[in-house]
Amino acid sequence: MPQGQDEAPVTAAILVIGDEILSGRTKDTNSGHIAETMTAIGIDLTEIRVVSDVEEAIVEALNALRARNAYVFTTGGIGPTHDDKTADAVAAAFGVGIDHDPRAVAMLRERFPNPGDLNEGRLRMARIPFGADLIDNPVSKAPGFRLENVFVMAGVPSIMKAMLQTIVPQLRTGVPVASVTLRADAKEGDIAVPLRDVQNAHPRVTIGSYPFTEGGRFNTNLVLRSRDPAALADAKAVVEAMLTNMRAAPA
Repeated sequence: MPQGQDEAPVTAAILVIGDEILSGRTKDTNSGHIAETMTAIGIDLTEIRVVSDVEEAIVEALNALRARNAYVFTTGGIGPTHDDKTADAVAAAFGVGIDHDPRAVAMLRERFPNPGDLNEGRLRMARIPFGADLIDNPVSKAPGFRLENVFVMAGVPSIMKAMLQTIVPQLRTGVPVASVTLRADAKEGDIAVPLRDVQNAHPRVTIGSYPFTEGGRFNTNLVLRSRDPAALADAKAVVEAMLTNMRAAPA
């Protein structure tokens, strides 16, 4: 159940599963959507991993991530084909059995009322590790599932987004991170040292520099992030003063 906002950071990781991602055939857009969603509700995303459709690799990554994060979100590998191994890997990681779940079978029968259409391949999508709760899939009925702090979702972006929307109310949220972006009108190397000094003086604020080109010239955006509004406002004022002084200095 949601517990509102906590002062201590709530962390999460993403495990993307699929040979098609590693080969470049399919582009991973799910991680970006999950990251944006977590940021909006104050959950710190600590890591994104991509692994192949190999059960041992999935188990190893899943056990590492779930041990050091409040939540782990997996995408991919819960379809009807032979290379969809995520459900079996999750069961192995938790040391539990797996079988066709009557609740999941009933959901699939809503999508495939003709018994002949609910073939062996489609029934694979009803194999759920023992003890897991189901994640509703309003798009195609085949559910995802949750086992302890691990949420297992589909890889198809439209389905993943729908599943994530049903998951968010279950999560323990943190204090959202606020951010401001300042245009430096300077090259990244020219502001590196004074920016380091500002960062050292404002430990409650994270300052990132992001170079870009405009009209063939290098420039930099500075992004300041913090959960403390007063600390963020103070650091912003200091950075703005730093940039003003640099622009006014003789070339």
